[in-house]
Amino acid sequence: MKKAILIISFGTSYHETRAKTIDACERRLAESCPDRDAFRAFTSEMIIRKLAKRDGMQIDNPNQALQRLAEQGYQDVVIQSLHIINGDEYEKVVTQVRAHAGMFKRLRIGVPLLSSHDDFEQLIAAMKSQMPALAEDERVVFMGHGATHHAFAAYACLDHMLMIHQIPAMVGAVESYPEIHHVVTRLQQQNVRRVHLMPLMLVAGDHAINDMASDDEDSWKTQLAQAGIEATPWLQGLGENPLIQQMFVDHLHDVLLPAEEAA
Repeated sequence: MKKAILIISFGTSYHETRAKTIDACERRLAESCPDRDAFRAFTSEMIIRKLAKRDGMQIDNPNQALQRLAEQGYQDVVIQSLHIINGDEYEKVVTQVRAHAGMFKRLRIGVPLLSSHDDFEQLIAAMKSQMPALAEDERVVFMGHGATHHAFAAYACLDHMLMIHQIPAMVGAVESYPEIHHVVTRLQQQNVRRVHLMPLMLVAGDHAINDMASDDEDSWKTQLAQAGIEATPWLQGLGENPLIQQMFVDHLHDVLLPAEEAA
């Protein structure tokens, strides 16, 4: 029986960060399943269209990828999401996977990065591993994407756990809570002089480059400077972190191994 692994991410149009993050995660996942052929899909139709028009690069969305796998005779397919939270993008993937279930003998999907309490603890360890040495009046601020979906609460939960663990870092979100002005207020209350800005996103793409690190008047770097806090951006997506890559591998094998053992 032909076996495949389909790795699904939001995607990015920035080639350099894709190579360091999405490509790196895909390689780790593929290497962990040497008996399976590896395939890719992006959930962002905007990015898919941009890559096709700008670079002539053809990327399937999940529907197209699953249809293609069925046509090529794959009957045992395991899917791993590279999404961070169980939000709209992941739910969209689950819906599409369920719609194609009848095409395959076996079809399973691994959960996003933050799907259990243990995931939060492992993510915190991974975040600590990439933080620089800090002075007493320095902090790291991680920029999450945020969401209108109720899973946005994951960012506040992570921020609270960092505080409980007494780790000198905070979490904010571009499109939901905690907002940057909340983060700035807390930094001022703690008399922080300098922060290091890091993406809490798989890739260091548009949000990290423009909303976090640019000199635009509404970027996080600029807003912090206006508050009297020096900000040093680090354009390193979570997908570059080997500990994060391993978390995705573990999530894949959580759904892969039980079925393999039963076979």
